[in-house]
Amino acid sequence: MEFDYFSWVILPILIFLARLGDVTMATLRHIFISKGFKKIVPILGFFEVLIWLVAMRQVFSHLDNAACFIAWALGFSAGTYLGMLIDERLAMGMQIIRIITNEDISGLKEVLKNNQQGITIIDAEGAYGPVKVIFTIVKRINKFEVIELIHKHAPNAFYSIEDVKSLEHGVFSKNNGSSALSRLFSFNNNSK
Repeated sequence: MEFDYFSWVILPILIFLARLGDVTMATLRHIFISKGFKKIVPILGFFEVLIWLVAMRQVFSHLDNAACFIAWALGFSAGTYLGMLIDERLAMGMQIIRIITNEDISGLKEVLKNNQQGITIIDAEGAYGPVKVIFTIVKRINKFEVIELIHKHAPNAFYSIEDVKSLEHGVFSKNNGSSALSRLFSFNNNSK
């Protein structure tokens, strides 16, 4: 009996690639929904389900082939990871950075203002006394620049970062960074 390369090698590779594609799209679709990108979500959903149906049909047509099941599972996990990597490279949207510190913030305040980065500063009470809370909204592409400034000018500050779905008015850095697609295909990404 001759080894069936199509059933045990080529078909599992095709199922893996299909799952890689549809799960990557699903991951990006969920991310885009959370960011409010309404126009691309239905397009991704259409192709995601179409690819899923084709791959699922192949798995059900070869229920006696364990390699297809393994390819299905590997494609799912690899697609999830790839979707997150693509989102990281695109760095679309805005984020809020909350900085809490009991240190002198004059240097951080000035450098953020000099970079045309809008800030709001509030006096607050921390567990061990008075603190300053600085809020700033940044483009995701500029997030690491602001984090570097925090480390340099308020090295012991606590900060948290959260996605912002929508906003209106405000002062934002003039630095737009590169386009999302050029960041996606750039191999010298400085993100951490």
